[in-house]
Amino acid sequence: MDKTARWVKSRFGYTFAEAGLLAAALTHRSADGPNNERLEFLGDAVLDCVISDIVYRRRPAANEGELSRLRASLVRDATLAEIADALGISDYLILGTGEKKSGGHRRNSIMAGALEAIFGAVYLDAGFAAADRVIRRIYAPLTAELPDSEELKDAKTRLQELVQSDGRALPVYELEKVSGKAHRQTFEVSCSLEADGLRTVGRGLSRRDAEQQAAARMLDKLDPGE
Repeated sequence: MDKTARWVKSRFGYTFAEAGLLAAALTHRSADGPNNERLEFLGDAVLDCVISDIVYRRRPAANEGELSRLRASLVRDATLAEIADALGISDYLILGTGEKKSGGHRRNSIMAGALEAIFGAVYLDAGFAAADRVIRRIYAPLTAELPDSEELKDAKTRLQELVQSDGRALPVYELEKVSGKAHRQTFEVSCSLEADGLRTVGRGLSRRDAEQQAAARMLDKLDPGE
């Protein structure tokens, strides 16, 4: 058994019957040979199903919106990357020369994609039940105590609910400025509560991120103790 197979057995509790699936799961598209894009697609679907089942059973009183927020918090790239990093996946990634030089083995999107690809590879290698066991093992520390779904609401949602509860008009978001080169733009968005005469500005690498920052700053203005 080679080093990569020993790592998978130790950390995932699984041994591949078809070693080629494991190799493909760890191969980024920047490298030669079969890569993990298709396996990532499959693993993403399997992961969604397993995590949906976990949160559904753990929160019998939660509504669809609450369950969706819980699932989203567990399957987002940032969470997957944290799990992958803790598992030591960066030591086993197969990258092209360019990605290696640019530190691709530490890039969140690459680590997250490889982890999902491993889940997809297990599914192909031994079926859904095997993938289910692997995912539950890996996610056990995160699903042991699920957070309150209210804590998972983003800033824009919390701000909207706050002003609606007081009968105020909804916040108005306006794109103020876009700067930087096309592949690395920075967005500046304002958030205004016209009835209150309040205005905040947020910045981010996407319009959505800028809106979230502006909303978070507005929440701080409305409730400094938030």
